[in-house]
Order: sequence, then C-alpha cells, then structure tokens
Amino acid sequence: MSRIATRFSALRSAGRKALIPFVTAGDPNPTITVPLMHAMVAAGADLIELGVPFSDPMADGPVIQRSAERALAQKVGLRQLLAMVAEFRHQDSETPVILMGYLNPIEAMGAATFAKAAAEAGVDGVLTVDLPPEEGGTMAEVCHAADLDQIFLIGPTTMDRRIQSICDHASGFVYYVSFKGVTGASHLDTADVASHVAQIRAHTTLPVGVGFGIKDGATAAAVAQFADAVVVGSAIVARIEALAATPERIPAEIGTFIGELRTAIDS
Repeated sequence: MSRIATRFSALRSAGRKALIPFVTAGDPNPTITVPLMHAMVAAGADLIELGVPFSDPMADGPVIQRSAERALAQKVGLRQLLAMVAEFRHQDSETPVILMGYLNPIEAMGAATFAKAAAEAGVDGVLTVDLPPEEGGTMAEVCHAADLDQIFLIGPTTMDRRIQSICDHASGFVYYVSFKGVTGASHLDTADVASHVAQIRAHTTLPVGVGFGIKDGATAAAVAQFADAVVVGSAIVARIEALAATPERIPAEIGTFIGELRTAIDS
C-alpha cells in the first residue's frame, strides 16, 4: 500500500479529513522549502503538494505564477525539487509528498528518468496538470513501475463518461477542481461542489480531494463536510509572498495558518 493510501486509510479510521497544503518548491528561496514542509506537518498537514516551478503554469492564477517566477529566479527546477524531497525524507518517512506541475519539465528530464529519480527521492504521487490520462500511456507505465500514484483533475464541466475514464486511470486520490478558472479565484459555491463530489463518488472508491478557492478556515471546514481532503494553495502562497523579504519568518507563520485550517476542519 502506498504512503498516500496508507494515510487516507488511517484518516478514514480516525474519522478525520486530510489537509493538503500546496507550496511552490524554492519559493522564495531554496533554503526555506524543507523547513516549511516540516513546519506544515507539525501544524497538522496530512499530505504535502509541492509545486514544480515552471515558466508557463497555465492552470494557475497570478499568485502561484509569481511564486514560480521567484523559484525559477533562484534556479530551482525539477532536479532541485527532488533533492528537497530527499532532504525532507531524512526526518519524515511517513508524510506523503505529491508533485504538482506540468509535462514540460518531466519530458525534459525524460519520463523514465524522472519516475525513477522521484521514487528514489521519496515522492509518492504525481499530478501533471496538462497530461490527460488518455495521452499519458508512457507516463502511466513509468509511474506504475516506480510505485508512484497518478492523480488527475476533474472539473465542474466533466461529463459522467469522462469522470469514469479518469477514475479508472487514477490512483491515490481524485482531485476535484471546485470551479471553472485558475487557482486563486475567490468564488466557491459549496453546495454545487458537494453535488459534484457526490457525482464522482458514484464512479470510484478513491478518496476525493477538493481544491481551488479554499482560502480560510471557514471555507476549509465547509468543504471538509463532504470531501475526503481539502487542498489549500493560493492562500498559503500569498502569505509566503507577503513574507518574501523576511523568509526566516515563513515556516512559523505558515505553520500558524495551517494550524488554523486544521482546527477548522476538525471542528
């Protein structure tokens, strides 16, 4: 059983929902990422989603786009990110780590080389935003061989037949994008999201995580009522951006925010 499946099984047994924070590796500088990962786990994060810096993150809004630009300015790419995960694993062998990014950096490294290196570093899952399962044969093969879960996105306009196809290819969990648009938008209709999550559950027994538009404890708690996992990205990255001039404050202050989200979800 993968670390992701093990973590969700434990959470289900405890009657708890997963909190999955997203941060961009290397933002605002490479020395912060690993201490930040540990601080988030200590504050209550169950899994960590680590963004791969990329120059054209088309699914992301301005906040996460700028985080990628800051990381790239520090020369952080996929290889540097994998080194960060390996360093994180020196102290934490249990928290699942998921890479979220785009196909181009993986293709530049080579899919087989990437999968092998990611598994050796301690990565547990890969979410490649611009690689639909129908076109991901090679990626699916190398991820399966390396015991990496492949996580796919489902959106509000995804039809039943395609939901089934995505669920058939997915492992780890399924990620529901709560609205049409890019990361960082503020509108979130929780009743509509709950309806779509129920629709997805008719097609899979995998956990369903919800992301996009979750900005505070109130929205996190609302989504946790019906989702297995709450994914928070832009709200965290915006706080990192505000602290970029004093990076030494980032782990503690983001940890405080994660703690607030954890308390809200558990309540």
